[in-house]
Amino acid sequence: MRLHSKKRVVLLLLFLLGGIYIVRRSDSNNNDLIKSKEPVLMNVEQKAERTANTEPWLQQGLPFNVTYQVLAGVPFTQSRYLCIGLSSIKRKKDNYLIATLVSLFSQSSPQEHSSMVVVVLLADLDVSWRMKMVTKIKSEFSSMLQQGHLLVIHVPEDCYPPTKGLKRNYNDSPERVSYRSKQNLDYAFLVHFSTRLGKYYLQLEDDVSAAKNFPTTIKNYVEMQEAKKKSWAMLEFSSLGYIGKLYNSAHLPLLARFLFLFYQEMPCDWLMSHFRVLLTQKEPIHFKPSLFQHMGFFSSFQGTRNHLKDQDFEESVYSNPPAEVFSNMSPYKDHVPQLAWEAGRGFFWGRTPKKGNYLTVVFTNPDLVTGITVETGLDGKDTLASAQVEIGHGVISTAKEKTCRDFILLGSLENGRFVKHELDKLNASASSCLKIQVTAEQKGWVIIRKIRISTKPSSFTQHALM
Repeated sequence: MRLHSKKRVVLLLLFLLGGIYIVRRSDSNNNDLIKSKEPVLMNVEQKAERTANTEPWLQQGLPFNVTYQVLAGVPFTQSRYLCIGLSSIKRKKDNYLIATLVSLFSQSSPQEHSSMVVVVLLADLDVSWRMKMVTKIKSEFSSMLQQGHLLVIHVPEDCYPPTKGLKRNYNDSPERVSYRSKQNLDYAFLVHFSTRLGKYYLQLEDDVSAAKNFPTTIKNYVEMQEAKKKSWAMLEFSSLGYIGKLYNSAHLPLLARFLFLFYQEMPCDWLMSHFRVLLTQKEPIHFKPSLFQHMGFFSSFQGTRNHLKDQDFEESVYSNPPAEVFSNMSPYKDHVPQLAWEAGRGFFWGRTPKKGNYLTVVFTNPDLVTGITVETGLDGKDTLASAQVEIGHGVISTAKEKTCRDFILLGSLENGRFVKHELDKLNASASSCLKIQVTAEQKGWVIIRKIRISTKPSSFTQHALM
């Protein structure tokens, strides 16, 4: 009850501040919908007006009026499962928007397309650049536009509050303050537009690549959170900035106004983190491996170099074959051995390993293993210093667990990591077990973060069962 009470107090304060802000600006801004002074371009721009006046909670005095121009695509009347939003402006060097859209649609299946819509806000005020981008998008994504899987929109300059002459928080240059403030407003408008387009909203940037079948992975992870009856305000599918941040669409009206109200205070990713905390989610919830990777080399701000990469990204989210995992190392709390095998952000965390300790994976069905990756430690800590990796044949059962009768040594971990490919050239028969065995005692604890194998069909399955 205390959390809910605190939440109501914070939101009420937000509304009051917003009311004061709007009143102060009322002399210089018309509360009616502002019409763009820009000429409508035939077959390029189509004006569409959306207001939030039907939202019940808006009656508390925080109007949010804006005109949206639909540049390409047709708004779909039926809400999808996932709405993906990204904003794009003209860059001094390179442009990654088309490559980003190619990645989003090529890395998702036709079935996944039917449950999602991508909304692109062309936020630059350069008309010729917008026309050029709309022409490219229409040329390369005509079917996605026609089927309602892609929308391209723009917000006229008249809808924006001042972005120049603002206070210089964090000692940022005036140019930097203006840039990030305009960006916050872009995202506020984008989020507001997307409110009713999907059950969930995913925030991306315009220079990312996506993992294979990312919509299904997101849906499965959301269902996992619901099954645990775990409340959340933001799920993170990338560790970078405001890439891959997922929201329940019920929160979008509030998020849009939050970004709009505090647009000049700080960068967008900081505001989003504050928003999460205000909705009583104290700790971030990250899904690993990350589903989105930053691919741009030049920032949208003054074309500066930006080599930021998400170290947890994997283009193909792995799915190991079914197996049981056993270990004679004592796990810490709920960090059980099975988590090292399963996809997601979990890992096995074992207490002080001794020589002879092991973690053994027993496959439900024998597989011809072609590659193995083992990664230990987290953020440079709890790395497994001395261990070897083996594959086994012939499953046997004991009173407490299963294992294999015979094992073949493949090699040792180096710096807490083991990677080996083309194993089928070394062992042509299907394997039933994979073992990580500790070869020397270590004082610290150990994290086995992920075990991944690649396989291919084998004609030797019966041999492994002998």
